[in-house]
This record gives sequence, structure tokens and C-alpha cells, in this order.
Amino acid sequence: MRVLAITGYKPYELNIFSNNHPAVSYIQLAIRRRLLSLLEEGLEWIVISGQLGVELWAAETAYDLREEYPQLQVAILTPFLNQEERWNEMNREYYEWIVSQADFVDSITKRPYESPAQFRWKNEWIVRKSDGLLIVYDEEKEGTPKYMLEVAKRKENYAIFPITFSDLQAIIEEAQINETQIDNRFDF
Repeated sequence: MRVLAITGYKPYELNIFSNNHPAVSYIQLAIRRRLLSLLEEGLEWIVISGQLGVELWAAETAYDLREEYPQLQVAILTPFLNQEERWNEMNREYYEWIVSQADFVDSITKRPYESPAQFRWKNEWIVRKSDGLLIVYDEEKEGTPKYMLEVAKRKENYAIFPITFSDLQAIIEEAQINETQIDNRFDF
């Protein structure tokens, strides 16, 4: 697999209102683990649309991985021009930092927002141009990632790598066990 699309929940869908929320680090750890195994198999690009939440956290994770895997590149293909213009200043600054680090940035429709159809075109285009999809999504909790998942399921021979809430719960429990072991080493 050479090109991997990544998507998932937006922050408000997870009741996360800051990038410093503890859940963000667990989501990034789950993404990192999946990316590491795919990098060993030849992954070269991740593609996101630049949505707040999982997509930007995934880009940040990819930037961290570049130190070990300099071949990893990030493409941001927005559904329309200036998607960030209605976001608050903190989110715009975070988005602009992510964009400034990307290897390729473009807008699929090359026009400002006109209709929800631009999101559908974005999903179809990204799935068509990628070899697989990493999606932080649990079908038990419906959210906006379901639209890209539906497109991905229709493409033949297209790999889908879900990260579900039970995957995230396992990572949290593993981290808590590790923290307990560290605490016990210093317990006199």
C-alpha cells in the first residue's frame, strides 16, 4: 500500500474541545501504531481533507513519524477553498500549522463552499486516489465519517483499517497498566 486516506470523528463528535484533551493522545497512539505497520509495508503518503479532529491529529502523528520514516508524506485535499475561514482562531492556527508542514495541499473543487455535494465529491475523489482507508470510527456511534466509509466499502480491493472505541479502550487500559507499573517501581 502506497497511499492511505485517513479520516474519523470531528472533535465535537467525541466531546473533545481542546487538542490537549487526554483522549487525543490515545487516538494518536492508535493511529501511530497502524501507520508503523503500514510504513514497514511501503506506505509513502497519507491523504486527509483537513477536517478538524482525527484528520489533523493524524497529520500531526505523521509529522512525528517523519524523523524515523522520512519517506512519509502528507497530502491535504480540501473539499473547497478556505474551509477554515469560519473556524475559531485557535482551530485556524492549528490548521495553518498542519498545512504549513504538508507536502501537498490543494482543493478538490477549487471553489469556495457552495453545497454539501462538495463533501461527497471529496470522499469519492480521496477514496478513488488511495489504496486504503484508516478510519477512527465505530459504527455503534454514528458520525460524519460514515459517509467516507460508505464510499470506501463500495470500492473493490480497497483496504479498510478501522480503529473502534474498543481499540481505543484497550490502548487506554494498556497505558494505565504501564503507568501503575511505573508508579510501583518508585513505591518505597
